[in-house]
Amino acid sequence: MSVSELYQSVILDHNRRPRNYGPLEQADRVQEGSNPLCGDRLTLWIRMDGDVIGDISFVGEGCAISKASASIMTTEVKGKTRAEAEQLFERFHALVTGQAGEEDPDALGRMAVFSGVSRFPIRVKCASLSWHALRAALRWEGGADAGGAPKDGAAHGAGPHGGATDAGTHGAGAERDGGGRDGGAHDGAGS
Repeated sequence: MSVSELYQSVILDHNRRPRNYGPLEQADRVQEGSNPLCGDRLTLWIRMDGDVIGDISFVGEGCAISKASASIMTTEVKGKTRAEAEQLFERFHALVTGQAGEEDPDALGRMAVFSGVSRFPIRVKCASLSWHALRAALRWEGGADAGGAPKDGAAHGAGPHGGATDAGTHGAGAERDGGGRDGGAHDGAGS
């Protein structure tokens, strides 16, 4: 099996059996995102423990690349600090936009399966949707109540409860499909 075939099989596995799939009851951040070019939509839930991502989950529909990227992203950032998650965002974004240079694929972990995305510019937004949603949610300070409702009277559709300001950052999710709980929105800063 070639590396390309291996990467494809990992993407298909995460698409068929996404990890951390389903609403997160104790979330304090909720971010929705969509990619109208492909029809990808997702909702991301995060529970912060101080400066650490204590738990994260998503619900989404769309292409295999988008769903697999969200699944892998949740497994990679769970337990990481906000700064570590931001560094992973930067590395992933560089990878899918072809700016990663000669970075060792082993250092990228499971994110390396998306190394071929840069050859297909239309797919960059698919792969990066969940990562942009993560970044927007981590940068927002308002939070949500335990049920995911906005705190302090914030409107759903502002901050991490709706899309960011760029086209393609609104959306909704679907219901939990039994995918395991084990183991973005676009911010206008490029793909």
